[in-house]
Amino acid sequence: MVEALVWLGTLVFAATGALKGVEKGFDLLGVLVLATVTAVGGGSIRDVLVGTLPPTALRNEPLLWSVVLVGLLVFRFHPRVQALGPLIYYLDTLGLGLFAALGAERGLQAGLGPFGVALAGTLSGVGGGVLRDVLSGEVPGILYRAGDLYASAALLGAWVVYLAYPLGPGLALFLGAGTTMALRLFGRRLGLRLPTPRG
Repeated sequence: MVEALVWLGTLVFAATGALKGVEKGFDLLGVLVLATVTAVGGGSIRDVLVGTLPPTALRNEPLLWSVVLVGLLVFRFHPRVQALGPLIYYLDTLGLGLFAALGAERGLQAGLGPFGVALAGTLSGVGGGVLRDVLSGEVPGILYRAGDLYASAALLGAWVVYLAYPLGPGLALFLGAGTTMALRLFGRRLGLRLPTPRG
């Protein structure tokens, strides 16, 4: 079940990366590059941090080819994919929660402390999106986007995994992923945002 959800989250991330490439007017290769780095970039950064080399995603050929296929489909049918905006948002939120929780678990397995686990979980969830924004010439949205808790939601979800892990890995993953998803969804509905400098 978890593996199927990881695949779903990865492919949704690939679709969001490809859509960014389409919006920027990139050619086919550019769209595929953004799809790939968005899909596997966060997990790859996490794996490098915890010493898993080569990164897990780069050894999963079926997953990589599936990411490329999603990029091609978005390139060809992008008006129809863009029309699915609300659905993609919810699936993206699911992917964020899953990858933040799984990244935190990977940090725990590597013997990291609470800060390291939180960093591993957060980067696993948002790293691909940061790479996507940088490659497309934008300031990463996690640094300024208001009304949409993203990196902060992943951070708190990762900490929940750390705190709940003694209760069992499965429960910890469920609680961590659920925390991240709930914070993002309700944060957006309520218009929550982190403080910014005055003036």
